[in-house]
Amino acid sequence: MQDRARLGSTVVIKGELSAQEDVVIAGRLEGSVRVTGHLVVVEAGARVVGDIEATGIIVTGRVEGSLIAEERIQIRDGADLHGDASAPRVIVTDGAIVNGRIETEPPAKERKLKAAS
Repeated sequence: MQDRARLGSTVVIKGELSAQEDVVIAGRLEGSVRVTGHLVVVEAGARVVGDIEATGIIVTGRVEGSLIAEERIQIRDGADLHGDASAPRVIVTDGAIVNGRIETEPPAKERKLKAAS
């Protein structure tokens, strides 16, 4: 079974969250989130005020800050993003709200290969 940290719906955190395992946020977090090599999920009803950096990010709640992912960002129906999203793949589902810029570019290793050729 893969490790996964879960912040319940009644949990409120103010400060920086860092982890090296999947993180599921169902409550409120005010501060930055850095997850190395894993996924961050912001569930419906959750609220994050701060930037999120991870390998993958799934949002169905509210985020006021930037999203930066190494692989993919999914902004699903019911999500409310007030900030920029940057990843090689960004998926915005019908019904999601995005108030910010979306940037897509290949992963760093692919950019290096193209520059070498």
